[in-house]
Amino acid sequence: MTTHLANFARPALLLLALALPPGCAGKGGEEFAELPSAEELYAEGLELMSRERKLWIFDTADYEGAVARFQDVIDNYPYSDEAVLSELRIADAYFSQRRWDEALSYYQEFSELHPEHAKVPYSIFRAALCHSRQSRDSNRDQSATKEALAALDQLILRWPTAPEIAEAEALWRQLRTKLGRHEVTIGDFYLRRDEYQSAANRYRSVLNEFPGLGLDAEALYKLGVCYSYMNREDEAQSIFEVILNNYPGSDVAGAAAGLIPAAN
Repeated sequence: MTTHLANFARPALLLLALALPPGCAGKGGEEFAELPSAEELYAEGLELMSRERKLWIFDTADYEGAVARFQDVIDNYPYSDEAVLSELRIADAYFSQRRWDEALSYYQEFSELHPEHAKVPYSIFRAALCHSRQSRDSNRDQSATKEALAALDQLILRWPTAPEIAEAEALWRQLRTKLGRHEVTIGDFYLRRDEYQSAANRYRSVLNEFPGLGLDAEALYKLGVCYSYMNREDEAQSIFEVILNNYPGSDVAGAAAGLIPAAN
């Protein structure tokens, strides 16, 4: 009976051995390659992203390989801390490649999915940077500039002590200045076309909405010029006097002095 069972078992064992992959066919053979841990995959991704530039010219980082490692973490260890951070690192990889739209999508998704995470201020600041990198010259459409400023306003208001705040405030001022310059440019367009009221409205908006950014003197002077052309001399003279009192020695003050009869 025992011999019969043994003879019956041999074909079954043989079929099982044939069905197994070569690496698992025998006890002494190769075993399945184990999937690296979340920590290992995440570290590999960071290493691939951090390779140094050669001669400060050629970027040798393997961003595609890094993204693949981070995606492996997300796919295989979805509830790990490394999976959450991998979402952010994928965004960083796209950012380093100047792929602003892809990076922006990941940064925004990170903030939405993990609103209480300590890295949310970082992701919002990076989203603002993605928008600002796509901001156009001051004489062009400023939609991207406004999107960047909206993100920066959120960051500065909600996380005033975040590590990114100093850079965020500097960028905020830079972008606000660009929006103010955009208004001046539109005003100049109307002024050249002798549309003085429209031009005056733009210069006034610079003074009201973008004060203290280095545009005040120019906007005041051009507003005064508009008023002169509109035969609103009293208002024009008052503006020129403000310029003389507040910006003495400047080119704008010199130009304003030439338009004040008492100063000639």
